[in-house]
Amino acid sequence: MSDTPLTQVLEMDGEERYDYFLDEVAEEREIWILVNADNHFLKIVSEEDGVAYLPVWPGEAFASEYAKGAGDLSPKAISLPDFFRKWVPGLTRDGLEIGVFPGVDRELWISGPEELKNDLQEVMSGF
Repeated sequence: MSDTPLTQVLEMDGEERYDYFLDEVAEEREIWILVNADNHFLKIVSEEDGVAYLPVWPGEAFASEYAKGAGDLSPKAISLPDFFRKWVPGLTRDGLEIGVFPGVDRELWISGPEELKNDLQEVMSGF
């Protein structure tokens, strides 16, 4: 295990990072994505099963770390109300899943937009 908090979180397994993501996003009320110079969001299609997803992170530092070496990508925050109101219906309509918090192992938790929204609302109800 590394001694930096960022690396410690990134080294968690997919399920642990998912729980961390829910807690952080519920507290901060924003989700982070990566966009290119034209403000188009990063979409990844899995080579294994062809699933298309939007990768998301609980903070700017995590998104920046993921984007290292991918010159034209930069982190962008989406407020939780905007995510619920605009992004969840849009992603659902477009058939995109959400790849929650990719880590150093590139393992991540794939979730449907509505499922992630429900999980976030459940965590927020505890605040």
